[in-house]
Amino acid sequence: MFTGIITDVGRVRAIEKTGDTRYEIETSYDTDTINIGASIACSGPCLTVIEKGEGWFAVDASDETLSCTNLGDWNEGTAVNLERALKIGDELGGHVVTGHVDAVVSLLQMETIGDSTKLVFSLPAKFAGLVAAKGSICLDGVSLTVNEVGDDHFTVNIIPHTQEHTTFGTLTVGRRINFEIDVLARYVARMTEVSKKK
Repeated sequence: MFTGIITDVGRVRAIEKTGDTRYEIETSYDTDTINIGASIACSGPCLTVIEKGEGWFAVDASDETLSCTNLGDWNEGTAVNLERALKIGDELGGHVVTGHVDAVVSLLQMETIGDSTKLVFSLPAKFAGLVAAKGSICLDGVSLTVNEVGDDHFTVNIIPHTQEHTTFGTLTVGRRINFEIDVLARYVARMTEVSKKK
């Protein structure tokens, strides 16, 4: 479980394709405090630490993970939003994030408004009813508030702090972003689906 509050921006230092795809990620985290088997959200997806060294850790991504995230777009040097798993008693500063990516969306448009940046993202039709204005969304692991929702798009605003402390400071139009709907929306949709079948 995560909150969508990024605590480090790491960098992919090596990629190895075996049966799965292994990523080594540089981090400023004290890796002595990271257990093998620990979960770390890496630009959204919850991944398991399989090896570590001073200033880096390694994770494996299965074909399933690659098929529904943007991890296949990563190269050596790619910046990665990082968040360690929530501990009981930690401040829940964002919203409840599972690290289970629902889809990949594309950045359609960027507009500077004051010191902030308005971002317009594509919205897959199957998720259109699950994204709400003033609701929460998780993009590349970052907890954000939705401003507007259209039939095929939604918007968020990125404040300077978020631009400086996440990978969002280097966004360009066309970039593919990991997208996770709010967990509450997921369960409300499932309950509605089940009740319609009765």
